[in-house]
Amino acid sequence: MALLAGGAARRESITIDEVAHIGAGVSYLQKLDMRMNQEHPPLAKALAALPLVVRGVHADYSQVSWTFSLGLFNQMLGEWVFGDWLITRWNDPIATVFWARLSMLSLTLVLGIVIVAYGSRLGDPWGGLLCLCAYATMPTMLAFGPLVLTDMAITLFAVLTLWAFASMWRSPSHGTVLRFGLALGGALLSKFSAGLLFFCFAAFVLSLRWRPAPEQPADKAEVRAWRRIRWWSLAQGTLFAALVVYAVYFVLSWNEPTDSLYFLGHNAAALLLRRVLMPPWIYLRGLALFALTGKPPAFILGHTYPHGVWFYFPVLFLLKSSLAFLLLLLLALMVSLVAKLRLVQLAAVPKGLELHWRAVWVSLAVFTGACVLSPMQFSIRHFSVPLALLVLLLAPLPRTLESLRRSGWPAARALVWLTVALALASAVTAVRAYPYYLPFLNSLSAGRPGYALVSDSNLDWNQALPEVEDFVQQHGLKRVLVDEYGFSDPRVYVPEAQFWNCQEPAPEDGGQWAVVSANMIEDSHNCLWLLRFPHEPLAGGSMYAFQLPSVISPAGTVGGPPLPEEFHQFGGMPLPGDVRLIWLNCIRDPQQLQPTMDRIQAIMQAEMEKRKRKSNTTK
Repeated sequence: MALLAGGAARRESITIDEVAHIGAGVSYLQKLDMRMNQEHPPLAKALAALPLVVRGVHADYSQVSWTFSLGLFNQMLGEWVFGDWLITRWNDPIATVFWARLSMLSLTLVLGIVIVAYGSRLGDPWGGLLCLCAYATMPTMLAFGPLVLTDMAITLFAVLTLWAFASMWRSPSHGTVLRFGLALGGALLSKFSAGLLFFCFAAFVLSLRWRPAPEQPADKAEVRAWRRIRWWSLAQGTLFAALVVYAVYFVLSWNEPTDSLYFLGHNAAALLLRRVLMPPWIYLRGLALFALTGKPPAFILGHTYPHGVWFYFPVLFLLKSSLAFLLLLLLALMVSLVAKLRLVQLAAVPKGLELHWRAVWVSLAVFTGACVLSPMQFSIRHFSVPLALLVLLLAPLPRTLESLRRSGWPAARALVWLTVALALASAVTAVRAYPYYLPFLNSLSAGRPGYALVSDSNLDWNQALPEVEDFVQQHGLKRVLVDEYGFSDPRVYVPEAQFWNCQEPAPEDGGQWAVVSANMIEDSHNCLWLLRFPHEPLAGGSMYAFQLPSVISPAGTVGGPPLPEEFHQFGGMPLPGDVRLIWLNCIRDPQQLQPTMDRIQAIMQAEMEKRKRKSNTTK
């Protein structure tokens, strides 16, 4: 996994969110100031920035991108400019991205160690090995594991938290409460969606009323006392987790100005109170930003939906998982049903692990239900916690098959070899897909191109620019039009690149090569007209290179670009024009940050007034 995921990440350009995350993480450690990227907790960003800070990464905190970003909404624009300059201007972009990703790759490998350890306990050593094989060869984990994102961190700490919770519920003690609090604190510091863990706890407790645990007392008075002790342990662990979160936020925000709490006063006592209250204030502001952030339309199977749809993640899971893993899950389900019929006395997991097993499948149901109901549906990476829990469901399979074999079931031996074959097939799939894990789709796609099925980081996240440069060098091009899925300057990786919007080609673009993100062909832009011309996929279908005709047909005609009313907006953002230019202009000239923010606020205010007038007219 280290070789495959690390090797793939080494070949990729920086992805969209990494620009903000790396810059913010460095500023947290160097300045102890959390003004940037408050819409995500700091742990993953700080871990990624640690090797950079140790190596002496340079950041210019006198630049306007830093001073501008002190405002709550200003930082949502300024963080991209600061991060882009830190990575591509003030430091070597290749080395900076490599060292930041190295930390995240390490976190991903730690999760693998946790998976094999817990899998071995839920089944046997062979069950742990099967879980490890499924996890380490999963295209989603190989694609996103090394990237500087919050997804691997929340997955790791969510799994640790659920296991620690089950241990604490089985045997409350100072040690189990402490471990639970530390794991929960790590989860809360990783991603705001960690709040779903509390729903998992509630669902777990309710399940014990439906089906009591083996060690649960039968007497009503005793069971009440039994529950009371565990509820108190849960409260203690949660309080300890809150203190961990507070301590981290307190340290990382030590130098952040407290002006946002001006209403508390300006005397010495008020200034002290403001400093003490800054950690929860920053956390709650970040949580509010996360909740209020605009939700992009969902694109799946060639259709765009203005809101989330229940089948989004199930379909995405089926398309972006290896067929071997899907078959292993079906095999595990079938074998467990057979075992229940033939081996009545065989428990699903070894004695003493019943609560841990329940925590896994109950939490899987909660997280999956949350994903299905979520309005934020645009990437398989947001399904990473359910994926890890699904892997753990494979743990009892080898143990159960061995019990069935001993009982004389004739199919058991064949299914053992089938399990081995599927595990090997998953490894073969991972090797064959190298290094294009991010756009991976299995054969259930029926040969349809990725841009007709999925979008966003399920296909391209601006990671394929080095492949574009290879294409440019192979063809000896002096200039190439680039319609990228992002708003950083492509010239960092492709010096010959010129920013392009495939919906608005200029007459002089005729006869040139254009490289377009697969996301722009159907979803984020309407560029299906390009498919009439010679083209070839790059980076496993993440981008496409098109040879434009010498004369481009007029808009709205056959072989020509779409009319303005048929344009698709990048990210579904409700701003006029190509919104990528807003960020790109600020990156190239940070002095444009304040004028740009003024224009955005004016546009949004006008839109709000328009909607208000429309509402009043309707009434």
